[in-house]
Amino acid sequence: MQRIGIGIDIGGTSVKMGLFQEDGELLYKWEVPSRKEEAGRYILEDVAASILSVLKEKDINMDSVIGAGLGVPGPVLPDGYVGVCVNLGWRDINPRQELSRMLGGLPVLSGNDANVAALGEMWKGGGKGYSDIVMITLGTGVGGGVIINEKITAGKHGLAGEIGHIHIRDEEQEVCNCGGRGCVEQVASATGIAREARRKLAAVDTPSRLREFGAQVTAKHVLDAAKAGDGLALEVVETVGRYLGLLLAQLSMTIDPQMFVIGGGVSKAGRFLIDVIEKYYVEFTPISEDKAVIGLAKLGNDAGIYGAAKLILG
Repeated sequence: MQRIGIGIDIGGTSVKMGLFQEDGELLYKWEVPSRKEEAGRYILEDVAASILSVLKEKDINMDSVIGAGLGVPGPVLPDGYVGVCVNLGWRDINPRQELSRMLGGLPVLSGNDANVAALGEMWKGGGKGYSDIVMITLGTGVGGGVIINEKITAGKHGLAGEIGHIHIRDEEQEVCNCGGRGCVEQVASATGIAREARRKLAAVDTPSRLREFGAQVTAKHVLDAAKAGDGLALEVVETVGRYLGLLLAQLSMTIDPQMFVIGGGVSKAGRFLIDVIEKYYVEFTPISEDKAVIGLAKLGNDAGIYGAAKLILG
């Protein structure tokens, strides 16, 4: 009898789910909206109902389901307890226990969504073949996950992998969303890159194709212009790459992973961005030539369901 695991990635807009074979082959994926009214009380009910419906539709007996893994957008304690998920409205909840109950006692394991996505990339994505990786997600914000010996390292307080809020820029005066100043997220996120461009445009009168976008300039505009040879855009990318290279060097000296996996929307710039990061990473780690490689994530939006499935499939 073929046994399967279920991967669940809960997001602020939708919940992505997938059925996986034990070897990690994705059999079927789907999603349902995240209903956040009444403090998100319907989200898990909708997930459970959808899973039971799909299992029935696919003629899969519950006895053949090993369990479900769950990625949650917030800090998750080892027992599955979640104090708060701001994007969902959850407070003081154990979604692992709740979902297990709704699924008739089916085993459920859970983790922070960024950590779970990192696990997915290690298992079947850009980090495949490595057991120790650090994933850095460059999106609207900067997230991350630390995987050691093929297991998520969440830390005693759930803070391991909060890479976006490592302080890296002393002269920064604006306040980050976390309340700090000079965080990686303020420089290297899509939002941060656009802000760097606006600052640069305001500080100099150098001709640049970015000027046509004005205050509406985006990270994609910057990266596309840099690839096309725009001098001002290249300066912005050099700044971003330098800080990310410094970040990776600091992480290397602390964790010493085998690989850094770069994901998120900004990573669509591909090797162009990786090469800039790598230049500074090498400069800041002269102590050793034997160090982590840098590569791109491969699973995209499916990383969360892959990692969640890995939680339960082991």
